[in-house]
Amino acid sequence: MSRPDAVVSGHPGAMAGGPAAARGNRGAASGGPAAAGGGRAAAGGGPAAAGGNTAPSTTGRDWTTDRRWQAGFLVGSALGVAATILGRRAERSARRGLVDWADVERLAVERVQGIPDSLTPVELRAADVAYRDAMSVVVPRVAEALGTPLRGGVERARVVNRADWVRANVTTFRALMSRIEGPLLRQVVRPGGGLTASAVVIANRWVTSRQLGFLLGFMGSRVLGQYDIALLSAEAEDGRLLFVEENIRATARNLDVPIGPFRTWIALHETTHAFEFEGHPWLRPYLAERLERQLTLFSGSTSSLGRGALKELASTLRGASNGDHWMERLMTDEQRTLFRETQAVMSLLEGFSDYVMDEVGRGVVPGLEQISTRFHERRTQRTGFERAILRLTGMDLKMEQYRRGEAFVRSIAEARGRVALDRIWTSRATLPMPEEIGSPNLWIARVLDGAPMVNA
Repeated sequence: MSRPDAVVSGHPGAMAGGPAAARGNRGAASGGPAAAGGGRAAAGGGPAAAGGNTAPSTTGRDWTTDRRWQAGFLVGSALGVAATILGRRAERSARRGLVDWADVERLAVERVQGIPDSLTPVELRAADVAYRDAMSVVVPRVAEALGTPLRGGVERARVVNRADWVRANVTTFRALMSRIEGPLLRQVVRPGGGLTASAVVIANRWVTSRQLGFLLGFMGSRVLGQYDIALLSAEAEDGRLLFVEENIRATARNLDVPIGPFRTWIALHETTHAFEFEGHPWLRPYLAERLERQLTLFSGSTSSLGRGALKELASTLRGASNGDHWMERLMTDEQRTLFRETQAVMSLLEGFSDYVMDEVGRGVVPGLEQISTRFHERRTQRTGFERAILRLTGMDLKMEQYRRGEAFVRSIAEARGRVALDRIWTSRATLPMPEEIGSPNLWIARVLDGAPMVNA
């Protein structure tokens, strides 16, 4: 905005305005001597203002300059008002949130709907019958193997397309984000922060929404099944079992395995997750507590996150690593401890489900060995682009969870028998610690043999 003090005080003649300037007489109109403003004589109404001085005059140029100053003042004031109004509006817009969830959903749905092998509603309803049949076999077998019942498992299974999966997970992501969005907004959009700060938030929201849209679209094209449970919900509701039929069919076709047995095999994995959570009521609040703490710590320590994230992402793209995941290198010590504890539990959950789907599946899934071998080979065969995306988004951690978790569970079963696996689920104290997932003998010594845990 123009400097008001300069406009007001910079031209004395413009403020004084002699009689001719005020009345606009003939001399002023014709640019003659009587209009001489800007000098002392014009300001004080001396002889020159009366018309007696015949010296050359710059009256016309001074009057034009005077008008420009006034116009500049008016334009500057208008711009100031406009900037204030825009700043307030931008601040209100910025406070609407860090993510445009409608945009996220639209972008992700557009991505997955662009995949050629989409199914019609009629085809999805037909597949629903097949999954109910598979679940009616799977649920009693898993219940027998784990020694615990599962209420309503068959009824809670739902066949979805990729777009439905995206919509379900937008809801989940939005619920998680709502836990930290308020504190983060208060840090980055302070009252009266003005247009610039708000514009940065709005721009970041645009970028973040597209990143999340890409991530959910990428995942939506690959996820086969999901045990969908709201960890942070106040109500301890049972989860839903979602089967993404379009991806399951595409994967069975790529692996060259029959679709029926493959559906049953995937159903075994997701149903085992339901048994893990619903057969052990303490597990859900245990994970929810850690997730709450992680979100709280994250929302309170974002001052240098942007710079740190860019640095670590650049390091990741160059292939540099010191053994930690790039996400861990952005965390405080407390965050890193919680993260690793949570990763250990998630590795157990995924590995245990993989173990059960193979062990219980031997008497349920025709051609199990071929399906399992080809599927696990597929997990290791990724393009360079896929590996980069998995690492940048953190999804590579999920792949690592499957591998490490199954190795841990199988080692326990082979060392001490299937009954030893029951001890894992006794309480939070018997869950494997981060260092035990990679060294099952440490867990055996601590939990089964009662040896004290020695911290390194």
